[in-house]
Amino acid sequence: MTIGAALVLFAIVWFMVLFIVLPLRLTTQGECGDVVPGTPKSAPANVNLKRKVLWVTIVSAVIWAGLAAVIVTGVISIGQFDIYNGI
Repeated sequence: MTIGAALVLFAIVWFMVLFIVLPLRLTTQGECGDVVPGTPKSAPANVNLKRKVLWVTIVSAVIWAGLAAVIVTGVISIGQFDIYNGI
């Protein structure tokens, strides 16, 4: 795996984990009762973005390491997904 491919794989994993983590433990302004004028009630009240980004980076690094190990060692190869071999 090249360095570019490793970075692209990490970016894809990072954003997928980010979109999973963002709505977790989300408190809306409507739930808090403190709606800022000009924003909807469903807007987040306290995002804690730094904490979420830190956790996303840690979890993504672990997932990326597993995927990179599988790719580098060749445990699963692209040849195993040849759907036209039996035709």
